[in-house]
Amino acid sequence: MSKIFEYQFWHFCALVISITVFIFLAKYVEFFSVGSLYGINTLYWLALALFFPLAHQLYVAIVWRLELYKNYFSSRFGWKKSFLIYRLGFSALFGSRLIFIIFLAYANRGTLKVEPFWVYFLVAFIMPIVAYLFYSVKRYFTFGRAYGIDHFDKNYNVPYVKQGIFRFTNNGMYVFGLLILYIPALLLFSKVALVVALFNHLYIWVHYYATEKPDMKEIYGSTP
Repeated sequence: MSKIFEYQFWHFCALVISITVFIFLAKYVEFFSVGSLYGINTLYWLALALFFPLAHQLYVAIVWRLELYKNYFSSRFGWKKSFLIYRLGFSALFGSRLIFIIFLAYANRGTLKVEPFWVYFLVAFIMPIVAYLFYSVKRYFTFGRAYGIDHFDKNYNVPYVKQGIFRFTNNGMYVFGLLILYIPALLLFSKVALVVALFNHLYIWVHYYATEKPDMKEIYGSTP
């Protein structure tokens, strides 16, 4: 049982600190409450845009640990069906991270006072990186591995990938994957959405160090 909760104390601490910081920002930083969408104030869109990354990473941590150490789902439904159901939940939650940042950016649009040329330049710089990441995942890493198939299929044993974008970093999805969340924030010139995109990018490392890295050590005996 202790293995299931290994490093999750730090995950919980990061969650509490994140919520506390955003409550403070929402209360005392003026631009956090500027704007609305569909008659709903930016603060409510902010709450939703924060809920989904927190829920997503908690969902993955719970499923991965229960499956890795207890075979909790595969012992009941078989690993293939369990992995499929888990992937559906993962996709819905991950997609919601982007969807609600878009809603938030629309609600808070125009608060980022920056020369448009530099914003569009930055977006043009980000988009090819994100595209190359998705190409590299599809071609070399595989989406199954990205979802965490190695927690479900006990016979899965594939070497670490050193091709595509993974030539430059072992953690391509963590370094580059969340860049996609900055795009709506930048295009709609939203300060709050930009802050939430940055939060997503930082908070994903909590998942890596508290959940994925220890799990990789358990499954493969080492980490890249």
